[in-house]
Amino acid sequence: MAGLPLGPKLAVARAVGSVARRAGRGGGTSLPGKVLMKLDPHAIGALASRLPEGSVAISATNGKTTTAAMVASVLERRGTPLVHNRAGANMAGGIASTLLGAAQGKGIDGRLGLFEVDEFWLGGLVEQLRPRKLLLGNLFRDQLDRYGELETIADRWAEIVARHGSSTQLVLNADDPLVADLGREQPRVVYFGVQDDTMALPQMQHASDSKHCRRCGHAYEYDAIYLGHLGRYHCPNCGQRRPEPAVVGERIELRGTRGARFTLRTPEGSARVELPLPGLYNVYNALGAAALCLSLGVPLAEVVSGLEQVAAAFGRAETIALDGRDLSILLIKNPAGANEVLRTLALEDGAVDLLAVLNDNTADGRDISWVWDADFELLAGRVRRVTCSGTRAAELALRMKYAGVDEERLVVVPELEAALDEARRDGDGTLFALPTYTALLALKELLARRGLAPEYWR
Repeated sequence: MAGLPLGPKLAVARAVGSVARRAGRGGGTSLPGKVLMKLDPHAIGALASRLPEGSVAISATNGKTTTAAMVASVLERRGTPLVHNRAGANMAGGIASTLLGAAQGKGIDGRLGLFEVDEFWLGGLVEQLRPRKLLLGNLFRDQLDRYGELETIADRWAEIVARHGSSTQLVLNADDPLVADLGREQPRVVYFGVQDDTMALPQMQHASDSKHCRRCGHAYEYDAIYLGHLGRYHCPNCGQRRPEPAVVGERIELRGTRGARFTLRTPEGSARVELPLPGLYNVYNALGAAALCLSLGVPLAEVVSGLEQVAAAFGRAETIALDGRDLSILLIKNPAGANEVLRTLALEDGAVDLLAVLNDNTADGRDISWVWDADFELLAGRVRRVTCSGTRAAELALRMKYAGVDEERLVVVPELEAALDEARRDGDGTLFALPTYTALLALKELLARRGLAPEYWR
């Protein structure tokens, strides 16, 4: 079919997706796009070129789905029709499927493309999407068996910036040294960051990653550490320091899983934001979303309104009513992200019930040693019961035991459906689910079968 025009190829890919969905395989997320790319390797670029206002792309180790949801909340409320991979399928197949679903004849149903992009796939997708704006949120250690060391991804990103920095405006996290360095030589960069010493940690967590200056290799000194290796830093050897952010989060109040408040300071003025999503990590996501939207010309008041009305993205502080009690789902997938979830849960009143699900499938990363760098000790004295599930349930229970959770409070149920039923019994408060990525998908499918949540690919 190589010689055929794009239209018939779109029809074939759509038909494959329809068959997959009827078979219950959830093929709407990536399979049609994979078929389309087999038929036409340049289909993403061809379809993205139809968008009248072009595209923006968002990538990060942690928070890209939520950041994209925040941007969508802002832009959709001002009436911008989006083509957005909102289900979180962020590799080439998922983005191709999103564009395929929006394609109409020789046009497209949308004006602006909003794409979260897997950090490993960013280079090839930027080549095709040619985004107007590129938001890079953070780089943390994640799936070492797939990505390699952080510097591997940082070097890939540096190559992308070198090729596209003159045509794509960068929106960068000033508080992440690896990310901030990408904009040092670029002409049009918007930096965002936190400026609130009440949020500073007493010392750098042992799981922190980026600690050395990329210019000279000397260890950074931190004036404040906010999250993992994010903070205010400088190199005592060569003088490299955190860039001054234009979009800043100040006077931050964390309210456990209920949300957060902060002052958003921008070149357009300052405003108080009541964020309905929890944790300092979501304040960072909001700052990135605000910086991107402001760079697109959205007024500050509309940015604030969109942030305050954002709904939780798929599995990211999403709460579902479960037979008389709430189930709050908080994805964990690496030490930095897990530590922020645990830090947030530690602000809750009273004892907590946990359903912790650890898988070691390909999309999770086969290496689960990261759980030993996650500070489960933060909750050890606050846990009423932990139900451990997943392909590595026993190892997770062992980690909980070493964190100080009493053995009598640990239950190991590898099969997820039985584990959910076990975890929700004998309790009346919120049940907090902490799944890894494929466990999150399985949990959502289980809840959809029970009629408690929509199918995740819709």
